[in-house]
Amino acid sequence: MASLPLAVLLAATIAALGWRFAALTAGGAITAAAVGTAVLWGTGWAGGVALLSFFLSSSLVSRITEHATPSWVDARGNRRDPVQVLANGGIALLGGLWARHDPSGGLAVVTGSLAAAAADTWATSLGSLSRKPPRLIHTGRPVSHGTSGGVSLPGALGGLAGAVLVAGSTGWMAGSVALIWLATAVGFAGMMADSLLGATLQGRFRCPRCAQPSERRRHRCGDRTEMVGGVPWIGNDAVNLIATAVAGLAGWLGASWLVAF
Repeated sequence: MASLPLAVLLAATIAALGWRFAALTAGGAITAAAVGTAVLWGTGWAGGVALLSFFLSSSLVSRITEHATPSWVDARGNRRDPVQVLANGGIALLGGLWARHDPSGGLAVVTGSLAAAAADTWATSLGSLSRKPPRLIHTGRPVSHGTSGGVSLPGALGGLAGAVLVAGSTGWMAGSVALIWLATAVGFAGMMADSLLGATLQGRFRCPRCAQPSERRRHRCGDRTEMVGGVPWIGNDAVNLIATAVAGLAGWLGASWLVAF
């Protein structure tokens, strides 16, 4: 565990750099500093490595594949705002605090949830490069690139790579092979849960003016969209939060019942 003053200093420094290099909005940087403080304070360097490997790799892969984002997607840009930070890192924040009571379980929550968040980002970004259209995870029907719930082989392999990166770097820092296997498994499972939720529960809309699909109630053209499926108040951020919560819980159960590290 890191001391609280050191955790605050390191987290604030990294968040400030994220804002400086346009990876975070000002509000996102403040929120990221809070997440980083909790993770470092509760899990020390191992949790810090999990957070850093997720943040750096996800920001990089998103920027590299930004040009491949379909034109119809209402992109919010690569600068993460407070809601996006909490959607991906909120469970890690709770895991960091829980680690003050249960070090192994808390670290498993942090690593598993961030492995799932990284896997989802990597899968979305690298899946956009696939030459073949993705298929809905629950029906197999071909859909356009960028459609929530669509999966492809490049995306799945990319997601696995993202989970392995976070799990491997954290497990290496913690000196635990068991954590590597556990976090990789729950991270990949969390990514698949994200896709399933995106295909079924996430609100889906369509702009009547542009005749294009959207994930928002107001299209980028300014017109209000019409709902065509899902639950209206469940958006992409809610799906990310649920998926990382599933991965974090699975990580905690694995650390508590299956393995020790």
